[in-house]
Amino acid sequence: MLVEVKIPQLSESVAEATLLEWHKKEGEAVARDENLIDIETDKVVLELPAPADGVLVKIVKASRGTVVSGEVIAQIDTNAKAAVSPIEAAAEPAAASKQDARPSRTPPPVMPAAQKLAAEQGIDPSKIQGSGRDGRVTKGDVLEHVGKPASYAAVPPPPAPAAAEKPSLPQPRAPVNIEQLLAGRPEQRVPMSRLRQRVAERLVQSQSTAAILTTFNEVNMQPVIDLRRKHQERFEKEHGVRLGFMSFFVKAALHALKRFPVVNASVDGSDIVYHGYFDIGIAVGSPRGLVVPILRDADRMSFAEIEKKIGDFGKRAQDGKLAIEELTGGTFSISNGGVFGSMLSTPIINPPQ
Repeated sequence: MLVEVKIPQLSESVAEATLLEWHKKEGEAVARDENLIDIETDKVVLELPAPADGVLVKIVKASRGTVVSGEVIAQIDTNAKAAVSPIEAAAEPAAASKQDARPSRTPPPVMPAAQKLAAEQGIDPSKIQGSGRDGRVTKGDVLEHVGKPASYAAVPPPPAPAAAEKPSLPQPRAPVNIEQLLAGRPEQRVPMSRLRQRVAERLVQSQSTAAILTTFNEVNMQPVIDLRRKHQERFEKEHGVRLGFMSFFVKAALHALKRFPVVNASVDGSDIVYHGYFDIGIAVGSPRGLVVPILRDADRMSFAEIEKKIGDFGKRAQDGKLAIEELTGGTFSISNGGVFGSMLSTPIINPPQ
């Protein structure tokens, strides 16, 4: 029986998505719930599991294709058997060595975001030592691999100019060859991810539809610093997480939002919507771009719950594992540029906040 592989229902705010790399080829066996392909939306990277056991008999939509909710991208035959390669079909020699008889080692799994970056950089992820759980290769592992000096060995050095005898008299200068001049200045053109495109579009939209005003105020953080220093060790021992500054920033913002409800409001057309709840967005940088996951009902969360949730957001943002629901909504956002060494910054409003 043929089973269609369809794109799941995407968020209402997501019109289309992009297929990344297929993890299976036509004719290969697949197991139910095994990840077939990664799907990139404007907000997250999703895994598409196989709906049934069988053989992937047809790939309807190739990698890098644009898809919408419910679109059929492949077919699985639940009655077919996977094609057997000649090597697998051949009987093993009786005198095979123990090393030959030893089962091949399964390569460590590769996170979707890491798989995407590795494909863009032309890197085989199986050659990268994973640092994630069970040896998983994360985006950070690929970035570290790319950052090594050896990764640039593939870039050919500029051709050395041919040795010429020193003329006794000045010679006319030859016309400059632009291609040769730029040969020693390599460039790499990488397609912008959907997330980065969407972030750029939203920033431009925000600047053109909102009256943005930036103001700076100095705050004496010494009491907070003293409080952290006094309780840090006990806090970490009791809750398993360090007491950072972000939980204090969130609590301070909540205090202000309750005093001034208009700041907790959003704009919907010609209406101002006053929210009776406090969903705080935390801007998090990721290899794919800036994302803003939401602390739901942040006013009901303790310092430890806030710190744990922000830490979880940061880790899953690096791996591209944030769900669409976690990136939707929000009544107020906090962006901490201090983690990048910034002294002051002028963030743009996250619409419709």
